[in-house]
Order: sequence, then structure tokens, then C-alpha cells
Amino acid sequence: METWYDTPRGPIFAQTYGDPSLPRLLMLHGFPEYSGAWEALAPRLAHRFHCICPDQRGYGKTGGPDDVAAYRTSALVADMAAVIGDEPLTVLGHDWGASVAYGLAMFRPELVDRLIIANGVHPVPFQRALANGGAQAEASQYIKVLRKEGSENRLAEDDYAKLLQLFSAKMDLSWMTPDRLAAYKSAWGGAAGLKTMIHWYRASPLVVAKPGESLPLPDLPLDKLHIAQPHLLIWGTDDTALLPEATEGLEAFAPNLTRVKVDGADHWLAHQAPEKIAEIILDWTTT
Repeated sequence: METWYDTPRGPIFAQTYGDPSLPRLLMLHGFPEYSGAWEALAPRLAHRFHCICPDQRGYGKTGGPDDVAAYRTSALVADMAAVIGDEPLTVLGHDWGASVAYGLAMFRPELVDRLIIANGVHPVPFQRALANGGAQAEASQYIKVLRKEGSENRLAEDDYAKLLQLFSAKMDLSWMTPDRLAAYKSAWGGAAGLKTMIHWYRASPLVVAKPGESLPLPDLPLDKLHIAQPHLLIWGTDDTALLPEATEGLEAFAPNLTRVKVDGADHWLAHQAPEKIAEIILDWTTT
């Protein structure tokens, strides 16, 4: 079902699954996806949850302004807080969606009962890994490329050839059927659509060191970055974009953390192993 949510910054589009009377599950996609990222997973959860799958600000039908400041984490968190309303729910985030999910859990904890992250990272362990110049910094050099002016034009050229190359680099994209690819291309909306998606990278304060070098850590408000809620981290072990070192020390910020590994899956685990991911979520949310 298609739904629009009113927010102070403009309407948010969402696909929803399941009976609205069921407990709610907010499912937050990353880059370069959209609400359709959950089409394999959400139906497997819809007997237990009312799944809300928005196009986040700057993506898909929601769109967004051509203003980098509009994509700061605080603004993106405010968008999803408006979608949630007054009653707390379970939040699931992947990739950049994990950043918003963590932001909700940290800064709007009254809205989050439980936090589920699927191959996404907490800001402190991730920033530490990016700044030390090791394997994660090397894997994340693409962030600098995306932040460059006009990167959206290069990614949109030749029917998104470079975007698809980035999307699939060292990853299994066999789940991307021709119909799904057509839906993704429609959601991307050319260079103009990609621009607002990439603004998430431009607005981020993350500092990425060169491989083999190290940078001083930014001043982070460590005392405000804790997760009090029960927290499940699901990790596809073959991910080459986000590496295990990006989650090292997470327990210091999330004392109620449960880690579950999914062997044979990579960054796109919700597409590659939706039955397994659904089983993990359903088991964890009933304990």
C-alpha cells in the first residue's frame, strides 16, 4: 500500500505492508536504494508487524531540496520522528538508513522501543575506523568521490553505468532482476535525483583518511551517543563496503547488543537472504 506522511519539511512517501493494527516496524533504506529495497523482506514480516518503508528525504517519490544542509543527520532524524508520531516502534536501518536509525535511538529514544541494524554502523566506531587509515578507510575512499561536485552527472551517464559499477563492486548483485533494475532506475530520477541522494554524503561530518595515514578524530559528544534500547546487529559477513572493524567497540555504546552473523551474504543481505533475515528478526523480537 502507498502512503504519504505529512512532516514539517514536506510529505514523505512510504510503502506499507501488513495490518495497521499490528506493532509498527519502520524500515529505513540506504544508498542508492529507496522504499523498494524492502520488497523481499517486508512481506515476510507483515504477519507480525505493520511495516513502514519510506523513501527518505532526497530519494524516490519523496525527493528533496537542492540544499546540502537539508540532509544533515539531525534533519533526517526529524523527518522520521514526524513519520513515527507519538507512539514508539521498532526501527530497522541499513547502510545510511542505519545512521538515521541510530540517530532516532540516541536523540529521540522515547520513539524507539527496539533497534535493528543490518550492515550499518554506529558513528563512533565507524569514524574511528575511517580515521585510522586502515582497511575501512581504504574501502570508503568512494565517499570522497561521491562528495565531489558533479559526481551525480558522472554516475547518471550511460544509463547509470558507473552507479551500477559502484553498487555491485565485489558484491553479489544476482538479486537485481531486470524488473527490479527498471524500478531502481525510475526511482533514481537521473542526475537531479542522484544529486539529492548524494547530498547525504556531502552533509555528513565523517572524516575519511587516506589509506596508510591517520587523521585526528573529530570531537564527538560521546556521552550522548549511547543506545539504551535492546539492539540487534545483523551482519552479512561478505560485505566489502562496511568491514567488521567499523563495529569494533560497539558494546561500549550499546550494552544491550546482540550480534548475529549471516554467512554468505554481503552488504545487500536483505535482498540475498530475506528468509534468513526475517527469521532472525522474528526470533529476536519475540524473546
